[in-house]
Amino acid sequence: MQIAAENRRKDIHNSEIPVVCIACEARHGGVCGALTPGQLTELSRYATRRAVEAGSEMIGQGQATQNHANIIRGVVKLSKMMSDGRQQIVGLQFAPDFMGRPFTRESALSAEAATDIDICAFPHAIVERLMAEAPGLEHRLHEQALKELDEAREWLLTLGRKTAQEKVASFLYLIATHVDPGEDAANEFDLPLSRADIADYLGLTIETVSRQITKLRKDGVIRIDNNRRVFVPVMARLMRYAGIDA
Repeated sequence: MQIAAENRRKDIHNSEIPVVCIACEARHGGVCGALTPGQLTELSRYATRRAVEAGSEMIGQGQATQNHANIIRGVVKLSKMMSDGRQQIVGLQFAPDFMGRPFTRESALSAEAATDIDICAFPHAIVERLMAEAPGLEHRLHEQALKELDEAREWLLTLGRKTAQEKVASFLYLIATHVDPGEDAANEFDLPLSRADIADYLGLTIETVSRQITKLRKDGVIRIDNNRRVFVPVMARLMRYAGIDA
């Protein structure tokens, strides 16, 4: 986005910004954008950048958590398991989302890297201390929580009222509008989930998901390369198939 690009140019000449934070998408579009250079420097002293391979579990449901994290790149899959072992994908997180809940020490969900991801992790204590010092940080976290609530309500509509075609098209639109934090909607992206995971997320069978993707391709709404790379020639057309008002 234009504002983010301008902020990066300003950062290049700002020696107060920690080097590791200058090109970080979470600082420009995520919660760290609410921090002053001094607070960013303090946070960076405790921060750990690391890569996580696709398919790796980052935290299990009911496990104690030691850190919060910003997603720098990639997609995280959130799941909930029932007592009898059945599991449901209940959400996805993208860069520059913040992972974890302040003041909570146990995870209510399991989090798995849906794609190769990069994260920036920091201890609970430093985040909670900075929240007390920087009201803007608490405001950003509150905004993200409300955004996730709105998206969850929208997804309830998708699961409860939309047809199979609308569900699959809605999923593709969700990825298109979230996979690149610098764009409002990406016309080209890789599917972050397998057909089985997409079916789980949408409450459909694998066969139905494959059939609807094939229909969208035949109707010219999308193109697919190597069964993974999706091209959307006209985003407004995908929105119509998803039952989303332009």
